[in-house]
Amino acid sequence: MQHPISITAIASISPLGSLPDEIWKNYTNTNHFFTKKEGNLIAKISTETKKEIDTLKQSNSKYKTLDDSVLFAIYASRQAVTNANWKASDNFGINIGSSRGATTLFENYHSEFINNQKANTLTSPTTTLGNISSWVAHDLQTQGPEISHSITCSTALHALLNGIAWINSGMCDKFLVGGSEAPLTPFTIAQMQALKIYAKTDDSQFPNQSLDLSKKDNTMILGEGAAMVCLESGETNNAIAKIIGIGYATELLEHNASLSTNALCFQRSMKMALGSVKPEDVDIIVTHTPGTIKGDQAEINAIETIFCNKIPSLTTNKWKIGHSLGASGLLNIEMAIMMLQHETFISIPYLKSQTPKHIKNILVNAVGFGGNAVSILLSK
Repeated sequence: MQHPISITAIASISPLGSLPDEIWKNYTNTNHFFTKKEGNLIAKISTETKKEIDTLKQSNSKYKTLDDSVLFAIYASRQAVTNANWKASDNFGINIGSSRGATTLFENYHSEFINNQKANTLTSPTTTLGNISSWVAHDLQTQGPEISHSITCSTALHALLNGIAWINSGMCDKFLVGGSEAPLTPFTIAQMQALKIYAKTDDSQFPNQSLDLSKKDNTMILGEGAAMVCLESGETNNAIAKIIGIGYATELLEHNASLSTNALCFQRSMKMALGSVKPEDVDIIVTHTPGTIKGDQAEINAIETIFCNKIPSLTTNKWKIGHSLGASGLLNIEMAIMMLQHETFISIPYLKSQTPKHIKNILVNAVGFGGNAVSILLSK
């Protein structure tokens, strides 16, 4: 990148919590956040955090009809903008995406239709893809551009790419980007089970075996959450991290959920993100690795191809909080920023530790169905 982009704030809501100290505390222990819902493993936000979302829902009559994916986004966006000291008059842009969107409302409305052969009046406006960004823009009262999109599991990092593009074009000075997902619904879980990638058992101490290449079964588990980042041009005095490289690539489709054995899309996105940075100068990679046999192996194959004999320290958060689909990429960004801030590597308890000698540059990966890969290189 010719011009670095500053991250001036980040905020999230996930099973790890919603406050930075709480989130970091949960990252530094060996606990995971999986529970069972109707016999299926899931990772949900805590009871305390859910109460805050319920309070938000009741605070405005218009919010009572919104899906949790929208409420999560509003909650995290308010905090991010506050932390960045942005004002509505800044007219910052907004790009927030979601893989599945308003899953709870869509399933409830469809069930009502099957039973009554009539659709609820608010079905369409509350389940459309643009519902998240538009409501966040309404809540924050910004007059900047607002964009929504869905690129499956790389959605949040594509939002980050869009924000950078707008800033670098000179069309906007600041951009709020993120992803939000509330996928813990029967039909959404059933879709993942139909692909035969969902964890079937909790017999293991760690039900999601992300990055463990010796696993014999797929162990992906869905989690819910949202994460938002405030982007500003150049290197600002209040930056908590800076983006020094971006990469993206798409593979030719072999089938609807395809990813090649050596993840060519990841090879290309990581190489692009590195730019002139030497591979050996990358200290950590926060991997996408959802806990599936083929997906995890393909990403590792790509990493080994690009980084050859000096593989950076690898880590992930999916063994703790599962896969939050469209929000997962920015939750990975948050994890990376916290490691930069605390100069501490977050290891995986069931794998041999690969603690880096120093923590300066961290690469973050995400990929969606169809091989839509994004890689972001962060630095202090």
